[in-house]
Amino acid sequence: MRQRLMVAGLAFASAAAAVPAQLLAADNYPSQPVTLVVPFQPGGGTDAVARTFAKVSAPYFPKGMVVLNKSGAGGAVGWNYVLNNKNEGHTLTVVTAEFVILPLLGLFDHTYKDYTPLVQLNADPAAIVVPANSPYKTIEDFMASAKKSPAALNVGTSGTGSIYDVALSAFEVKSDTRFTHIPFPGSGPALLNLLGGQLDAVATSPAEAAEYVRAGKMRLLVLMSDKRVPDFADVPTAREKGIDVAYGTWRGIAGPKDMPPAAVAKLKQIFEKVAQDPQLISAIKAQNLGYVYADGEAFEKKMAAETADYAEILKTLSIK
Repeated sequence: MRQRLMVAGLAFASAAAAVPAQLLAADNYPSQPVTLVVPFQPGGGTDAVARTFAKVSAPYFPKGMVVLNKSGAGGAVGWNYVLNNKNEGHTLTVVTAEFVILPLLGLFDHTYKDYTPLVQLNADPAAIVVPANSPYKTIEDFMASAKKSPAALNVGTSGTGSIYDVALSAFEVKSDTRFTHIPFPGSGPALLNLLGGQLDAVATSPAEAAEYVRAGKMRLLVLMSDKRVPDFADVPTAREKGIDVAYGTWRGIAGPKDMPPAAVAKLKQIFEKVAQDPQLISAIKAQNLGYVYADGEAFEKKMAAETADYAEILKTLSIK
């Protein structure tokens, strides 16, 4: 009996010691600057969300949060970088809709299951934008030209297999049109090329084109959404024009799958506060980006559902 009591006492002591150790680990995290990887070039909506989030997060990270752009392969370069630099939860990344699309196209060797979703911050519809001096005043004008000369119109996207590439492909199928897709390492570079006259249009989000649209340099032709966007209430949706497409991007934060539990718990606690901070919400909306909050568990369920949905959608599209 005495031996059993001694064993039980030792087990209890070990368990009791483990709790303070876990709490201590959480208190010590982060022990160094946290790197937030943006898998696209500066200038686009993803970069804007990341930098806004890092700024509002600053009070919660005494060692700082550094934004690092690692673009290429539609986001895969940045996401691979995070898996190769796990660093005990000190290297995180912004994830977008391409996070679930690229694996289905065989363009990314990992899936959302290799990561830890932490928080969703944003969602925006896809859109088609043209230069202000474009001869295409309406989406009907644009489609008429595409039907008259298939593949003659050059439309920029944020990369092969990107959400805007997929949205544009779906638009082609549903509208019986065909364009030449010109991939770029993000919407920012694509819009700059549109501004420079190298493209006929760009498939992007209204938020990413907003600065140019409001400056009178570009014109939105259509939104691929269920309803109109308040900031661009005069722009019709594709469904209003009889084209049944409604696609868009989303953005959130994730880390590698096997981060220390204490780090994950603390990050989720911090990010819940940051995501609902009025300063972050107003900053996102000020950039014409759509604000959407979901915690890590809900965000992961969204990714699982979209993986199943896109697996079916991509069977009907021809994406090279």
